[in-house]
Amino acid sequence: MVHFPKLTLTLTLTWSIVDIRKQEKEAMNIFYKIEDVAKMVGLTKRTLRYYEEIGLLTPPERSEGGFRLYTDSHVERLKKLINARDVLGFSLQELQQYVSMSEEFINQRDEIKQTEDLEQRLRKIDELEQTVDKQLELIDQKLEKMKSMRSEIHLLKDKIIEAKKKYKQE
Repeated sequence: MVHFPKLTLTLTLTWSIVDIRKQEKEAMNIFYKIEDVAKMVGLTKRTLRYYEEIGLLTPPERSEGGFRLYTDSHVERLKKLINARDVLGFSLQELQQYVSMSEEFINQRDEIKQTEDLEQRLRKIDELEQTVDKQLELIDQKLEKMKSMRSEIHLLKDKIIEAKKKYKQE
């Protein structure tokens, strides 16, 4: 029971600070055009539009002239997507799963913040933990595939070394 309040306080404070900063910037009308976001995250404008089309990125508001107006939230989300794609080698389908789990996490987190009853809050924290476990499972599956590929390449290298030794002896 002692661990629970500490965990809740830490999570609440961290999220609150981030949420406040986002709200402040968005209240100050800090928006970015598509070309600015593309430069910030290293993607093309076409890729940004495509990510919107397939649901990886929530469509931003539009200006009166119809231009996309991205926020810091969009930029942060894109950076997470790029990180998952580049570091873990996630496919678009895996990125969609990852985004879905991240959204589920945010919804669950918000529910925890609004729940007064301690027993309900504990149940919701358990659900939150299960969501994080799903994300870890997705990452672990990817890592396992990488390990398998690495082993295959090591076997190939061993065969090459053996062949070199054989030819040097002849």
